[in-house]
Amino acid sequence: MKVVKLVKSLAVVTALCAGAAQAQVSVMLPANPGGGWDATGRQAFQAMNQAGIYKGTVNFSNKGGAGGTIGLADFQRSQKGKPDALAVFGAITVGAITLNSSPVDLSKFKPVARLTAEYLVLAVKADSPHKTLGDFVAALKSDPGAAAVGGGSAGGVDHIALALLAQSAGVPVPKLNYIPQAGGADTVIGIINGTLKAGISGISEFQQFAQEGRIRILGVTTAERMKGQPDIPTFKEAGYDVEIANWRGILGSVDMPEANHKEWVERFAKLNESEAWKAVLQKQGWDAYFLPGNEFGEFIQSESSRINKILKDAGLAK
Repeated sequence: MKVVKLVKSLAVVTALCAGAAQAQVSVMLPANPGGGWDATGRQAFQAMNQAGIYKGTVNFSNKGGAGGTIGLADFQRSQKGKPDALAVFGAITVGAITLNSSPVDLSKFKPVARLTAEYLVLAVKADSPHKTLGDFVAALKSDPGAAAVGGGSAGGVDHIALALLAQSAGVPVPKLNYIPQAGGADTVIGIINGTLKAGISGISEFQQFAQEGRIRILGVTTAERMKGQPDIPTFKEAGYDVEIANWRGILGSVDMPEANHKEWVERFAKLNESEAWKAVLQKQGWDAYFLPGNEFGEFIQSESSRINKILKDAGLAK
């Protein structure tokens, strides 16, 4: 009788341990702390916790560099088959894989959810002589090399947006003086201290500094003026046919079990509808851009083709 009770007790302990193990979620943030991917991952899980969707333990790992390809390469290799291993990534990664000849293969991961879109803005120092986007483009035309512009990784959406602006204005893309930065904070510092003539990044990374009067935002890459930012003109208003967004989403590990993949797709679908997440979107200036699971996978394929074509057309990739 005692033996039976002991066996039952051990079974209970084993079950509890298994449950605890399943509650350990690992999330790769393939960027330095403080950037857009870092905020997306951490705030998504914080909102998920607040909404009661997932309240287990989450272990975050930051590994930045090369447009997210360093962190994702590690994730692809080390987390294969793990049931609760996730990674944040976005549009920047697509071009970075090509330009860095990265071993990362996005088609191998389990697509979980496309979450947000953030439009890009071009900004200059508050006392810059460039009062409008037209002023800046005139300087770019006059001497492209003298106009050092900072932004994210080479081949990322920031770089692509600048290339599209140059193409639209008749400025040779290869002559641009684009200087990749480690993060949005570094771009702002470069603008303020004068090492950069301008910077291009997501509006959430520049908004605070614009409100403080330290930088001036000249334009945004939306089709129409943003609802929350009616004073910022679009690139199109200034006569430049540029519309592009920096989307971000979640990938599951290579060979993630189907049951776990389905569960995470459902959790992020619930997150998208939650008030906690809507509050995050509003605070960060992000647009909801949700696509679940396999639909997101199809989008990644089409976006990979689109971005790589832009890189080739702009002379940024062969």
